Amino acid sequence: MFATAIIVFREVLEAAIIIGILAAATRGIPGSRRWLAAGLLAGLVGSGVVATFTDVIGSFASGVGQELFNAIVLGIAVLMLAWHNIWMSSHGAALAANAKSVGKNISDGTSECSALLLIVGLAVLREGSETVLFLYGIAASGGGGRSSMLLGGLFGTLAGIAVGYTIFAGLLRIPMRWFFTTTGILVLLLASGMASQAAHFLIQADLLPSLAAPLWDTSALLPENGVPGMLLHSLIGYDSRPAGMQIVFYLTVMAAIVAGMRWARHTHRSAR
Repeated sequence: MFATAIIVFREVLEAAIIIGILAAATRGIPGSRRWLAAGLLAGLVGSGVVATFTDVIGSFASGVGQELFNAIVLGIAVLMLAWHNIWMSSHGAALAANAKSVGKNISDGTSECSALLLIVGLAVLREGSETVLFLYGIAASGGGGRSSMLLGGLFGTLAGIAVGYTIFAGLLRIPMRWFFTTTGILVLLLASGMASQAAHFLIQADLLPSLAAPLWDTSALLPENGVPGMLLHSLIGYDSRPAGMQIVFYLTVMAAIVAGMRWARHTHRSAR
């Protein structure tokens, strides 16, 4: 039961944090909640499909199909999060000005909401399929009965959703003049962390050099299987034993998104 609860909590937490931050960051955009819900539903359906064909995926590309799949999903999510932050950097002022006018339209709002569907769908797809695979492994190894696994899974799901909602509710309490800056930083860290995780999977698939592994080791001070480590992993991509290539990916994506945000703000101001 405990192992099941921890696994489910970790996976649900990652998806819940992403959804919570995006839900907070896009408040004021008409229809954003419907797109978030659609992404959640699509991700759940997709994760079930992926779990069903896990043997096919795992055997793909000489047995590294699962690593490639995870890297591709994370890569697309990074691109969508980058688009989200760049879009918000040029429209955040309009959203802040019209935060209390729910019916007002923001230019290009439809394209932003469709990106939300893809980001949430990919997040739930990856975490949901991993959850099913991990639980299948526990069941196959005789690690727990059906009732204890169900109870552990329920507890882990509720705990993960509760933490994600707490972060969402906390973000909504931030004064509006700081709100979009705060959520922009969180999305930036989410995207950078996902890029680092994608590099990790590509290293596992022997498609990238590690460039020193590990670059450092903080597992004794802040283990990833503890609650603080899980939170940091979900929020900023914390890895207690990262490879050098992961840091390269992390910093490169962060620099690229920041440059894109500055360019978008400059273009938006010039167009006025």
